[in-house]
Amino acid sequence: MLVPGLVSVTFRALPVPEVVDLARSCGLWAVEWGGDVHVPLHDLPAARDARDRCADAGLSVSAYGSYYGAGVTDPDEWPRVLATAAELGAPRIRVWAGNKGSAETPADQRARVVAAIRDAAVRAEDYGIRIAVEHHRNTLTDTLESANRLYAEVGHGSVVPYWQPRGGQDVASAVEEVRTLLPRLTTAHVFSWGPGGGTDRLPLVAREDLWRPALAEMARDGVDRHVLLEFVADDSPERFREDAAVLLGWISAVAA
Repeated sequence: MLVPGLVSVTFRALPVPEVVDLARSCGLWAVEWGGDVHVPLHDLPAARDARDRCADAGLSVSAYGSYYGAGVTDPDEWPRVLATAAELGAPRIRVWAGNKGSAETPADQRARVVAAIRDAAVRAEDYGIRIAVEHHRNTLTDTLESANRLYAEVGHGSVVPYWQPRGGQDVASAVEEVRTLLPRLTTAHVFSWGPGGGTDRLPLVAREDLWRPALAEMARDGVDRHVLLEFVADDSPERFREDAAVLLGWISAVAA
């Protein structure tokens, strides 16, 4: 089953209650809470409030969207990340695989990133929380080859990938990336970008050519995966409502 939801950083300017209301009113099922504005690091009351508001609205918490940079952030910060995620009731924590692209990262730094991800996963086991690695430029997941190598180097079963398309990405490579990351892929961040990337945000329907086959691939094995809307055009709630309706229609078509 594909579980539709919202990445809260899509609306950093909105308070938590409004983010929850928007997700619920759009017929979404889950929220990934960002660690910068809505649920700041180790703000346990904020984590508890977001958790409770989601529960009251019939929404689940898909993840804690931390900004922990493996191999970059002081590892002494990790217990606070874990405590925040646990209070939030998050089943996974998003982390970043360093802060440089794979081609610019020397071997010793890559080894530090790998060790930090592995250590984070080991510590998270006591909480029953998995580690989800953001697939993003300027990290070791900037290419599919480097990402797959990273997961093999980490060698821990609770470390799982996220996925999102690159700006203007062609359909064949996007579907191949999704297919290659299965069955471990847990989440996709869903948005439509033109070749300009984040400065070129499009209505979600503009990349129907990419998202319909990508979603079909994610649904093929029947495993639950989150598909979370992010980066709406103009940061507009009304545009978001349109995108949410499109996503729900695609999910229904995949399930039919």
